[in-house]
Amino acid sequence: MSKAENACTRPDIGGQAVIEGVMMKSPDAIAIAVRRENGDIAVKREEYVSPAKKHAWMGKPFIRGSVNMVHMMALGMHALSDAANMLGTPAEEPTRFEKWLSKTLGKSVDKIVMGVAMILAVALSVGLFILLPNLIIKLIPEGGNGTLLLKNLLSGIIRILILVGYIYFAGKIPNMHRTFQYHGSEHKTVYCHEASQPLTPENAQRFSRLHPRCGTSFLFITFFLSILFYSVIDILIRIITGYDLGAHYLVRVLSRLVLLPCIAGISYEVLKGLAHSETPLSRVLRWPGLQMQRITTQPPTDDMLEVAIISMKTALTSLPEGEKTPEGWVILTREQAKEKIASEA
Repeated sequence: MSKAENACTRPDIGGQAVIEGVMMKSPDAIAIAVRRENGDIAVKREEYVSPAKKHAWMGKPFIRGSVNMVHMMALGMHALSDAANMLGTPAEEPTRFEKWLSKTLGKSVDKIVMGVAMILAVALSVGLFILLPNLIIKLIPEGGNGTLLLKNLLSGIIRILILVGYIYFAGKIPNMHRTFQYHGSEHKTVYCHEASQPLTPENAQRFSRLHPRCGTSFLFITFFLSILFYSVIDILIRIITGYDLGAHYLVRVLSRLVLLPCIAGISYEVLKGLAHSETPLSRVLRWPGLQMQRITTQPPTDDMLEVAIISMKTALTSLPEGEKTPEGWVILTREQAKEKIASEA
C-alpha cells in the first residue's frame, strides 16, 4: 500500500501548537497536552461534535471551508486559553481593573474576554491583509482591464509579503520559536500515525515537519486564489454592469470582505484535494505552501514529540490513567509519559 493510500484509510487527524504543548483533534474528541516547568505533562480531553454533524448543510463542499475557518479560529483560541491554564504556573495578583471586571461580569468574564480577543484578532487581520494592501494600490491610476489585473496582482503580492514577514519576525521571539517547534512535533506525529508506525519520538523524528493539510498551506492557497478570484469577479462586474469595483476604496474593501467566505470555501476544497493526491501536478501546487511551513514549523525535541504523542493518543482513545486535578486534567510525570508511550508502541 502506498503512503497516500495508507493515509486515506484513516480519518484526518488535525491539530495545532499551543503554549508549551499540542492540541490534537480526532473525529470525535479534542485533546490538549502541555509540558509543565517540572517536566510533568498535563492532559485534557473533551468530546467533540463537528458542525457538519450538527447541521448537515455545513458539511457541503464549498460551504464547509468557510464554516471550518471560523470554527477552527474559535477552537484555536479556546485551546490556547486552556493550555495557559494547564501550565500550572502561579497566578499573578489581578489588577484592580481585572477584579472589577470579574465582579461585574461574573462567570461570563472568560467568554467575554475570549470574544473580545477574537474580535481584535479579526480586526488586525482585516487591517493588515485587506485595508492596507488596498490602500497601497489605491495610488495606481484607474484604467482598463489590464490595470485592474495589475491592481489585484499587486494587492495579492503585498498580502503574501505581509504574511511571510509577520510570521518570520514572530518566529524570532523565543516563546514563539518554541511554539513553532511544537507545531513541528504535531506534524511529525500526524505523519507517523498516518503511516501506521508505532507512535514513539524515535519514529516520529524520521518524518517531515511539513504537512500538506497545515493551516499555513491553507492561508497561502487562500491568498493566491484571491488574486485570481477577485480579478475574474472585478472584470465580470465591469463587463456586465459597467461598474468598476476598484474605483472606490471602501467599495473595493467591502467587496473583499463579502467574498472572503467564497475564497475560503474554494481554498479548503483545493487544500483537501492536493493533500490526498500524489500526482506530479499536485506536488508542484503544494510546494509553495509547504515552503512557508519552513517558517511556521521548526525541528522539535524528543520531549516535544512526547507531548504531541500523548495528545494524539488521548484524542484517539481516552484520558490516560494518572493523578487527576479538580479540573479533570490528568497529570503524567515524565517517567509515566515515557512508560505509556513505550508500552503502547
